[in-house]
Amino acid sequence: MTTPDTLAARCDAHIAAHSLLQHPFYQAWSDGTLPVAALTDYAREYGAFIGRIADGWRSVGEPDIAAVEIGHARVWATTFADGLGTAVTAPEVRAVQALCATADALFTDRVTALGALYAFEAQQPATARSKRAGLATHYSALPASCETYFRLHEDDDHEPALLAAGLNALPAEDMARAEAACAQMSVALWDALSGLHAPHAAACMTN
Repeated sequence: MTTPDTLAARCDAHIAAHSLLQHPFYQAWSDGTLPVAALTDYAREYGAFIGRIADGWRSVGEPDIAAVEIGHARVWATTFADGLGTAVTAPEVRAVQALCATADALFTDRVTALGALYAFEAQQPATARSKRAGLATHYSALPASCETYFRLHEDDDHEPALLAAGLNALPAEDMARAEAACAQMSVALWDALSGLHAPHAAACMTN
């Protein structure tokens, strides 16, 4: 939880305006109406962004967490993507390319990395729980290993709390940049899901 009238609380408002749990892609996943082909696209394309998370943690001065995130990106590739019969590659969906470019730009500077990482990490425990539950409930024909990455993150409240503390400790002159980075990343994350959802939207409606 963040305290009202802090930078983290202002960032929470940006995140809430583009809450990933409210996105039709994740809602269809949770409902079991998302085609397996869409999950496969997601595993292949979004993995390129997951592979960049370590860069953000390195920039905020947390090399140990960065090392863990490198391992988590490997878990994504070897359990989730592999379980769906695909492999993480350079993204082809334009909105995912834009998300990766946004991460590359914002993860190079500590101030913007704090805001951008918070936009992702603050949502990850809840989205991980939702996605793992969706896989277990509706996609039981897939290998159980597909749930591994999400199981690792569904109770990870430490990382968003650490980032929130870092945001709130920033000097006043840096706060606007961090908040703008959070807002920009929140939109980029939402748009990436939109890009992945678009080719499968009609199938989601008929399933």
